[in-house]
Amino acid sequence: MANPVTAEPLEILLVEDSPTDALLMQEALASSTLFGNFHHVENGEDAMAFLRHHDRFADAPRPGLVLLDLNLPRKSGLEVLHDIKEDDDLKTIPVVVLTTSRDEADVKGSYGMHANCYVCKPVEFRKLDEVVQGIEHFWLNVATLPPREHT
Repeated sequence: MANPVTAEPLEILLVEDSPTDALLMQEALASSTLFGNFHHVENGEDAMAFLRHHDRFADAPRPGLVLLDLNLPRKSGLEVLHDIKEDDDLKTIPVVVLTTSRDEADVKGSYGMHANCYVCKPVEFRKLDEVVQGIEHFWLNVATLPPREHT
C-alpha cells in the first residue's frame, strides 16, 4: 500500500535474526497501511551492506524505515544503529528499535545514538499487531519525516 506522505510504497527494512519474529512482523505489517515493500536481513553486517548497496545488495532500495533488533549475530543492533546515525547518507532514515531487551543500558544507548523509537517486542501476534498499528499511526499521522532520497 502507498504511504500517504510520499504516495509511494514505503520500503521497510527489518533487521531480525529470528525467523519466527520476522514472519510475525511481516504478517503484522501486511495488514497495515504502513506496509509497502518488505525487506529482511538476519544480521548486522547484512543490514549495513543493504543500506550501503554493497555486494548482493547493490540494487537494494533505500528504506524509508528500519526496524532493528538489538540482539543480532555478526554485528549488534547498537553497532548498526551507530553506523546508520553516523553516516551522512543514512542518518535521516528513521530507525525503530524493536527488541525483547528491556535493559536500561540498551534503552539509553539506543536513544543516545538517536534511535527514533524504542519498542519492546511482544511475543503474541495480537500485541505485535498493536505495536505495528502504533508505529503506523505515529509515522503516518504524527511524525514529520525527512524528504525521501533516492540512491
